[in-house]
Amino acid sequence: MPVPQSSPTVHATTVIDRREPGPGVAVIGLHAPQLASAARPGQFVMVVPPSGESVATALGVYEAASERVSLMVVVVGHRTAELAALPPGERVDVVGPLGNGFDIAGLGADVAIVAGGVGIASLYLVAEQIAQRGGRAHLYYGARNAGALVDVGLFKRLCAGMALATDDGSHGHRGYVTDLLQREHVGGTIAACGPTPMLRSVAAVARRLEVRAQLALEEQFACGVGACWGCVVPIDRHSRQAPRFPDPPSGDAREYVNARICKEGPVFWAHDLRW
Repeated sequence: MPVPQSSPTVHATTVIDRREPGPGVAVIGLHAPQLASAARPGQFVMVVPPSGESVATALGVYEAASERVSLMVVVVGHRTAELAALPPGERVDVVGPLGNGFDIAGLGADVAIVAGGVGIASLYLVAEQIAQRGGRAHLYYGARNAGALVDVGLFKRLCAGMALATDDGSHGHRGYVTDLLQREHVGGTIAACGPTPMLRSVAAVARRLEVRAQLALEEQFACGVGACWGCVVPIDRHSRQAPRFPDPPSGDAREYVNARICKEGPVFWAHDLRW
């Protein structure tokens, strides 16, 4: 899974559409031709609120086609509330695409896509590109309740199969989506995004099933470009995604280094992580 070497670009975009697929969730469509052509599945952008607040918000690229890019915004505070409410015609600056996305070729032709909550936002392009390559994607999607299972119809058009789970049992399997993955796994490799406990469970299931998995880690990014080293995860020192440091002193038994989730990630092969 190569680490992209391109420099991030500031895109002056315009909101062209807006919809609300679920409570507290908005999908904002942006006119961003260069970003649409450059974005890869699993990459993200840093969005500067139009109010001029200096702190940008990291959002995964949801859709990217023609001259349009969309971002899924979940309202958790005043910055995300401002972004979620942006009307058509509003101008907004976006920095990206950022990070190391999914290796679609490495996933192969038969893939189990596992989404937890808003992790679904990083997986639409994965399903779309697998379908475009003539492969088969199987979606395993879990959320708190039925209302939080957003855009299921979009994925249904792309996926060969679908299994849904909710914490409260209001739709599909009552319990964890990883229970469904363990019991009903169809497909070769796994592509997943969601909360860290879910991703750890996905990695454990992948080991038991003896399949490879790529995980898109969720994190709060301060800079988004790897400058601050504020978002790190231990990774095998010999991984292709590991940052290069001088060889450790003789006798140092550590076989891992810290990788920046925003730079070397957010997508990693599960077997490379040392968490």
